[in-house]
Amino acid sequence: MAKKTTEYIPINQALLNVITPMGLEIKRNSLVIGENTGRIYGVVRYPQKVDIGWLSKITNIPSTIVSIGFKPIDNGALISAISKSIIQNRSAADGAKDPLTRQRAEKAADDGERIMLQIDQNGETVGLMSVSIMPLASDEKNFTKVCRRVESIVNVMKCKIRTMANLQKEGLMNISPTYPTNDRVENIVQRIIPMSTFVGGFPFASSGFNDGTGYYFAKDNNGGLIIVDTWKRGNDRTNSNMVIMGVAGVGKSTAVKHIALSEYMKGTKLIFIDPESEYRDLCLNLNGDWINAGGGSNGKINPLQVRPAPRDEDDEEGVRLYKDEGNGMSDMALHIKNLEIFFNLYIPSLTDMQRAVLKQSIVELYNKFNIGWETDIITLTNMDFPTFTDLHKLIEDKAEIHKDNNVYAELALLLYDIAKGGDAFLWNGHSTIDAKSRCICLDTHTLQNTSDNIKRTQYFNLLAWCWEQMSKDRTERVLLICDESYLMIDPNVPQSLVFLRNVEKRARKYEAGLVIISHSVVDFLDSSIKMYGQALLDIPSIKIIMGTDGKNLQETRELYNLTDAEEELLSSKKRGHALFVIGSKRLHVNFEIPEYKFDYMGKAGGR
Repeated sequence: MAKKTTEYIPINQALLNVITPMGLEIKRNSLVIGENTGRIYGVVRYPQKVDIGWLSKITNIPSTIVSIGFKPIDNGALISAISKSIIQNRSAADGAKDPLTRQRAEKAADDGERIMLQIDQNGETVGLMSVSIMPLASDEKNFTKVCRRVESIVNVMKCKIRTMANLQKEGLMNISPTYPTNDRVENIVQRIIPMSTFVGGFPFASSGFNDGTGYYFAKDNNGGLIIVDTWKRGNDRTNSNMVIMGVAGVGKSTAVKHIALSEYMKGTKLIFIDPESEYRDLCLNLNGDWINAGGGSNGKINPLQVRPAPRDEDDEEGVRLYKDEGNGMSDMALHIKNLEIFFNLYIPSLTDMQRAVLKQSIVELYNKFNIGWETDIITLTNMDFPTFTDLHKLIEDKAEIHKDNNVYAELALLLYDIAKGGDAFLWNGHSTIDAKSRCICLDTHTLQNTSDNIKRTQYFNLLAWCWEQMSKDRTERVLLICDESYLMIDPNVPQSLVFLRNVEKRARKYEAGLVIISHSVVDFLDSSIKMYGQALLDIPSIKIIMGTDGKNLQETRELYNLTDAEEELLSSKKRGHALFVIGSKRLHVNFEIPEYKFDYMGKAGGR
C-alpha cells in the first residue's frame, strides 16, 4: 500500500513582509507600523471651485499613502435636496440685514442652481467621495515635517482635513488594500461631488513632464516619464543653458553623459572641457575628436591668434561680451580685451605700468605682422599670427634699447616661461587644434599637477576658442559642457567669470547652450565674485541639483528657495536622484538610464 504524501504550499516570506508589518501599535492620534510612525487624516471639506488635476496635488505628496473612494448615488433624491436648499438660501438672502450673511446665502443659492443644472439637464453623475491621507516617516522629526507638509498643502488647496482621533485603527483598515471600506470612517469623510470633478482631478496622475518634442530625460519620483526638449523656448524658458551641481559620487557624470548622448542623437554638436579625462571614452566611442589640450601636439591654441568676433547690430547692450561689440569695435580690439584677461590670469602680479607696456608691445607686434585695427581676420591662416617667441623677442629688443626703463626687462623675465620655459609647451606656437566632428573633447587632465593660475588661464583660453565654435554658425546647435567649472574662478580676476556669464547670456542668439558642472555652489558665491558667480547659476533655464550637505546645502537652499521636501531630497544624497528645475517647474527626478548607453560611457566616471 502506497504511503499518503501531504504537499505544503511554501510561505512567500517576501510577500508576507510587505503586507504584514513587524508590529502594530494603535494610539489616539497616530499609529506605529513596524519601524514607521503614521497618522490617518480625512478630508472633510472641499473648495467650491477646483483646477484640473487638483487631486494629484494630494496624491503626490512625498512620504504619504492616499486612499480615494467614490460611490455613485441616486440623482433624484439629491436634486430634490438641492432644490430645497436653494429655496432656503434665497429666502435667507432676501431676509438678511447683514451684507455678509446675504452674500454667503446668494453664493450658496447660485452654486446650488449651477450643480442642479449640471445634474438635471446635462445628466451629470454624482457620488460620495472620500479621501484619507496617511503620512509615514521612520523618525519623529521627519514625521512631524511630513504631517506639516500634508496640512499646509491641503490648506493651500482650500480643503479642510481632520485627524481621525480614536479612529486610527479604523482609518488604517479603510486605507489598507487588504480590508473593505470602513463605515465609521466613510460616514465622517464622505462628501457629495459631481463625477466630473473627481475624474478631472486626475487623482492617479504623476507629476511627469512632457515638452511634446525632445527625448527621454528621466523619471519622476512616481515613475512618470520626463520628456525634455532643451532647445524649446517660450514663457519662462529663454535659453538652453544648464547648471548641474552635486558632490562626488551622486551620479553627476552619469547624468551628464546620458544627456550628452541624447543631444548627440538629436544632431547637437558637443564640446567638452574635461579636466578629469572622464569623457575620453565617450568621445572616442562616438568617433569624435579627442584633443589633449594640456600640451598635446594637436591641441595648441595660440592665445595671440586674433579670432573673429560675432556681431549683432540688434543685440541689446546687456548681452554683448563687451560694451562696444557690434558698434565699430574691430576683431583685434576685441581680442586685446581677451588678452588682458589672459595675462591677468597667467601673471596676477602684473602692475598697471607693466600691463600698459605689454598692451602697447602687443599692438606693435601685430602691426609688424601686418595686422591692424581694421584687418579682416577671416582671410588669415593660423601661420599668419605671431607667437610668444615673437613677443618675447620684441620686448627683449625694447629692453636693450630702453635700458633706463626697467619695465621691459621685468616683462622679459615674466614672459620667459611662456616663450622658452616650462609653459611654452602649452601656449607658444601656432594653433594646431583642428576639430571636424560633432563631438570634441578638450582634455586638460595633464594640467592637474600644475598651479591654479596655469589651469585657470588654459581654461579661459579654451573657452575663448569654444565661443568661436559656438557662434560661427547660427543654424548649428552646439552644447558646450564645462566640467569642474570652479577652475574658472579667480577672485582676483573676476573678468574671467564675466566672460563666462556673458557667453551664457549670448548663447541663445546662436542656437548654443552652456552646461556648468561643479561640486558646490559655494565656490560661485564667495563675496568677492558673488555678483558674477550667482548670475552663472541663475541664468540657466535648466538646473539639475543633486545630493549635497553642510554649508553647500545651506547656500543651495537660500539660492533656489528650497522647500523642506527638496532639502530632504538633496541631503539624502541618493545616487541618480536630483531636483530638476526647468523654467518655474520643479521635479524630483530619478535618472534611470537605458542599458545601451552605458556601452558608450566608458570606464572613467559615470559608472
